[in-house]
Amino acid sequence: MAGGRLDWANASSLATGGGTVLLATATYASVRSANRAARAAERSLLAGLRPALLPSRVQDPEEKVGYADGHWVAVPGGYAITEIAAETIYLAVALRNVGQGLAVLHGWSIGPARDADANAPEEREFRLLRRDIYVPAGDTGFWQGAFRDTDDEVFRVVRRAIERQEVLTLDLLYGDHEGGQRTISRFILACDDANGPRLASAARHWNLDRPEPR
Repeated sequence: MAGGRLDWANASSLATGGGTVLLATATYASVRSANRAARAAERSLLAGLRPALLPSRVQDPEEKVGYADGHWVAVPGGYAITEIAAETIYLAVALRNVGQGLAVLHGWSIGPARDADANAPEEREFRLLRRDIYVPAGDTGFWQGAFRDTDDEVFRVVRRAIERQEVLTLDLLYGDHEGGQRTISRFILACDDANGPRLASAARHWNLDRPEPR
């Protein structure tokens, strides 16, 4: 104000500047709110696709599992089969998907007992399945694998562990049907009957495509 008169040009500039600041603040808040809503919607969508595998329950029906060579095994609910033939080891576990999405099994790694807290194998250490195995959400299914190369060191190690009735550790790599949310679940396969199948129990889960839950 000069000589008691208001400088309308300055006042107009200040008002415009203040309005711009208010508009920018409102826009920033709106964008943050929209981003939070988008992230919440994405988490909700992913949760609807997320599988989670555990051993099936002992009261669940047995799984009849066939192999490429025509061999068949029957796996009781909650158990695993580790069967040695002349030059083949047949493996299978009865599973239940307690998640909300279809589980697609990709690969596996098995060996003598590991500490339940030991790190998961690297992705390159998994043996890829020759075909996808699916376990529906809220339903039962199975995993199967086989060793056929008698010169494979893991073949000899696993065969020796089975013959000695030692505990085995199985790691399964799987994800949702969109190819994401890959998870590694560790199962402990222990003998509770020398002449029967092995009791399967879940020990640990790791996330590959999202933060760890712990």
